[in-house]
Amino acid sequence: MEFADEHLMPLVDEGLGNSAYLVDLGDGRALAVDASRDLRTLRAAAARRGLTVAFAADTHLHADFLSGAVQLAADDNATVLASAAGDRAFPHTPLADGDETDLGGLTLRALATPGHTDEHLSFLLLDGARELGVFTGGSLIVGSAARTDLLGAERTEELARAQYRSLKRLAELPDAVAVWPTHGAGSFCSAPPGAERTTTIGAQKRANPLLAAPDEDAFVRTLLDGLGSYPAYFGRLGEINRRGPGVLRAVPGLAALSASEVRAVAGRGGQIVDVRPVADFAAGHIPGAISIRLRDQFATWLGWLLPDDVPIVFVTAPGQDLSEITWQALKIGYERLAGHLEMDAWTADGGDRQIIALVTAGQIADRPVLDIRQRSEHIAGHIPGAAGIELGELSTRTGEAPGGAVVACGHGERAMTAASLLYRAGHRGLAVLDGGPADWAEATGRPLQEGA
Repeated sequence: MEFADEHLMPLVDEGLGNSAYLVDLGDGRALAVDASRDLRTLRAAAARRGLTVAFAADTHLHADFLSGAVQLAADDNATVLASAAGDRAFPHTPLADGDETDLGGLTLRALATPGHTDEHLSFLLLDGARELGVFTGGSLIVGSAARTDLLGAERTEELARAQYRSLKRLAELPDAVAVWPTHGAGSFCSAPPGAERTTTIGAQKRANPLLAAPDEDAFVRTLLDGLGSYPAYFGRLGEINRRGPGVLRAVPGLAALSASEVRAVAGRGGQIVDVRPVADFAAGHIPGAISIRLRDQFATWLGWLLPDDVPIVFVTAPGQDLSEITWQALKIGYERLAGHLEMDAWTADGGDRQIIALVTAGQIADRPVLDIRQRSEHIAGHIPGAAGIELGELSTRTGEAPGGAVVACGHGERAMTAASLLYRAGHRGLAVLDGGPADWAEATGRPLQEGA
């Protein structure tokens, strides 16, 4: 086939900051690369083109989502393409460096590019002898390279040095070759902020600071200095992806629960997650509930803050998309979904309600401020004197939070999550900033403080 730009369809998961890809092979078949278990967008794109997925390629054992390759094999009889070094425990075509797969006119060549993970492959797409583009997964990404600390601190530098060699190898491809990474802006796999999710080899040679590093040691220092924290669930999914996620024969619904059933789940150690907007949670919520508003980043914070081995009840507002809750949970391996309850049903049953004040930037006055954003955000500019504890660390550091604090993030969603965790730990008299540091600076006319 004669490959054209329209044959490649990037499918962006804004919440996780990742891209999957669907390639139209020109004969009614398609190649899927790094598809997640939430196949809704991929299915819609394939249906628009009348395509059946014939090949499902994974660049590596993903830590931030469950792979959809096993599901595509079950549903579409897709051939799964993955690294032989990954030791996957389900049927697949194991590939080593240099192995090629005939896609029927196009060819996919495996390139060993370890670093992000041990068994990482990139996939070079060829049209005859013409090198079209390379699916780089978590090796070369726009403006950076993916993190190398997912396998433990003791291996971080070793893998960073492997990442150096992998990027050097990719940089030897012709400048015009397209670069199609999996990790992008919004991913916790060290992708920098920015709108661009695809690039070219030439553009990265000109603009990627890691490719400009003068030597391997400088590369390692630059890469490791940029590593921030990452969600707790990243430590679990690689092994599940190696074994193969369970095939979903049907999408489980989210059952409606009564207030008494919710109490029973909580009594058995279950968790209550309130997915309503921040203002609704502030006005009244079930005591002990954790606020995680349903939005693009819902899965990230669910996986960072909640265990995956207990039943979860979701408190919802009328009209919220229950299937979105289910899919975001399923794609990161959360399957013990007990059901949902609307807050009005809890109140009508006489259930207790807890309130958390929302305050504007002008109402902070001299109250202590707790900034729960990522460390890099805090350093870039925070309300003067604010204490900084990342939301992902807060559950184990609640005793360090200042009493009676105003909790702040960028807009209010993460701050309300933090306040709910602190209330559950026994704090009282907290408030949540409706907005962020930029709103405070505008309201007061004072500059933000930079640094730790």
